Amino acid sequence: MDMNAYLSMFIDESNDHLQALNENLLKLESDPADIGIVQIIFRSAHTLKGMSATMGFEDLASLTHEMENVLDLVRNGKLTMDAFIFDVLFKGLDALETMVADITAGGAGKADVAELLSSLKSIVDGSYLAKDAAAGTQAAAKNENGASADLDEFQLSVLKQSVESGLKAVRLDIELEDSCVLKAARSYMVFNFLEQHGEVIKSIPSVTDLEQEKFDKSFTVILVTASDEQAIAEGAGNISEIAAAAASLLDEAALEALAHPEIPEAVKAAEARTADVQAASSAAAEAKRQTAAASAPAAPAASRTIRVDIDRLDSLMNLFSELLIDRVRLEQLASEIGRTELSETVEHLSRISGDLQNIVLKLRMVPIDSVFNRFPRMVRDLAKNLNKKVDLVIVGADTELDRTVIDEIGDPLVHLLRNSLDHGLETTDGRLEAGKPETGTIFLRAYHSGNHVFIEVEEDGRGINSEKVKAKAVENGVLSAQEAARMTQDEINNLIFAPGFSTADTISDISGRGVGLDVVRSKILSLGGNVSVESKAGIGSKFSIQLPLTLSIITAMLIKLGSEKYAIPLSSIVETGILSRDSILNVHGSRMITYRNAVIPLVSLGSVLETADFNEEEELESEYLVIRKGDKWAAVIVDDFIGQSEIVLKSMGGYLGQIPAVSGATILGDGQVALIIDPNALFK
Repeated sequence: MDMNAYLSMFIDESNDHLQALNENLLKLESDPADIGIVQIIFRSAHTLKGMSATMGFEDLASLTHEMENVLDLVRNGKLTMDAFIFDVLFKGLDALETMVADITAGGAGKADVAELLSSLKSIVDGSYLAKDAAAGTQAAAKNENGASADLDEFQLSVLKQSVESGLKAVRLDIELEDSCVLKAARSYMVFNFLEQHGEVIKSIPSVTDLEQEKFDKSFTVILVTASDEQAIAEGAGNISEIAAAAASLLDEAALEALAHPEIPEAVKAAEARTADVQAASSAAAEAKRQTAAASAPAAPAASRTIRVDIDRLDSLMNLFSELLIDRVRLEQLASEIGRTELSETVEHLSRISGDLQNIVLKLRMVPIDSVFNRFPRMVRDLAKNLNKKVDLVIVGADTELDRTVIDEIGDPLVHLLRNSLDHGLETTDGRLEAGKPETGTIFLRAYHSGNHVFIEVEEDGRGINSEKVKAKAVENGVLSAQEAARMTQDEINNLIFAPGFSTADTISDISGRGVGLDVVRSKILSLGGNVSVESKAGIGSKFSIQLPLTLSIITAMLIKLGSEKYAIPLSSIVETGILSRDSILNVHGSRMITYRNAVIPLVSLGSVLETADFNEEEELESEYLVIRKGDKWAAVIVDDFIGQSEIVLKSMGGYLGQIPAVSGATILGDGQVALIIDPNALFK
């Protein structure tokens, strides 16, 4: 069998399981007594181990197996989680992520995990507590766990409690065909089937031996279920290369027999090859879960989702872009020709293509949770490094963004979170002195507003030291002392986005080198967005990022400038108006106009673009539109308005390079090319 055919599926599912492990381990760290979370973590680790062993990635399988052994002791109440165990498990997850990344890049998933394996084994055997009074307890747990390969007291108790609650204890004997090559894969398929119908309590030989193919052609599984045992046997027997599957009910006498050496010699010999088995949680918790399972459907509903290569979605978007251009062309022709039949057909086509456009755009929309879910772990590690106590509160993780934007937004958010942790939040002592709770809070929010998505990073720290920022800006030559004196509080705070700017007194691995926030601003601006900061001394700071929903199709205002047509994104336009000479003010040599009880700059688009037919005198009796970027406003002079239109953004390509104030181009309905104006470039 060619395993490469399953490699893509393995990588995707491994990343899903690793993310689930990270999230649930963080939850467990905040509530170590919650055995339910341990069960979820154990299942993810167990599935990942089985997948890795089947695909032949031995380092992945062995590391996951040792992590599983630790979790097995925890869920059986034989081991109590502490800081050392959490740190080792998190390091194990880091190593697993590194190996999966290596496999994704075409490697063999190899890594030096000897030290990690040693640490995990020391947790299992209790030796890591050799100098602690609890060492005896851990050693006793290990001895109890490994004393017998038969059913232990926990397993026997779970089976009895399950039978008393109305469930069935079933023994399933599986025999493989003589021609079966991948025995481990077949046993994994059997377990996957059984877990849809109940809870596997024990396998003989052990799961580890089955995955490593340390058995002949048969194995036995003991499970509790609400389903019919013969139906389960029939379903398992229908799996490819399974020669036979026989099920039998286990009453109380049979369960007692399984807990003692009356098991057949062949089974005992198989059991002798293993020192550890799958165990269930405490009897009461398991009985409660199984009782709930008895009232639920035996099998989960079939998945109604598929994985689609992103290149195919990009191709679909490109094809639809061409369709949109032709639609606009047809609408224009129908208007010129004036035939009723043609107009009705084009109108129907427009409605259908509009619906299709919504579907195509939604296909590319991805919940921002795919970015947010990696931050809790990062914040935890940074907080430990800085010796700070931090709570990360995530709101609106289900907010959707275009996949193109999602791919680019991760790094800027990493910079903002690291900045909030290092610069924003005080130390524990500092917070107590300021009368604040010793645990700081960082809010990470996302929400829709119009055609934009807003992402906020807010903390309840010390706030930005405006005087220090101003002094540092003058020292670095970012602005003069006179300019600094005229700046408002918000303008001073936003100086932290200047290149090379840092107020850190010392350089560390986290910050202080003057790179970070300028990269954030550059990246956000390149995505057609905006970033700003609000801060109050002693209360905290809030960074706000504004992003477009999509970068592929936008609604724009088409305008004329001389003989050329241009497009300006409608999301940046506040309103339009007619310009007259007597409304123009001259302030310190700059042209301004009065707008809503404020004075805003007047920008000549013809001057910025240096168009050949630009005439400064003629444009003073023209039209203008008001654009906004954050808290900045400007009026832009244009010759005429054509109207609104949905346009497809096209790259200018490398041949033309960077053109000032132009972010791309589009093809209009009449076949002409219109340049798309970047409103951000019109602000000085």
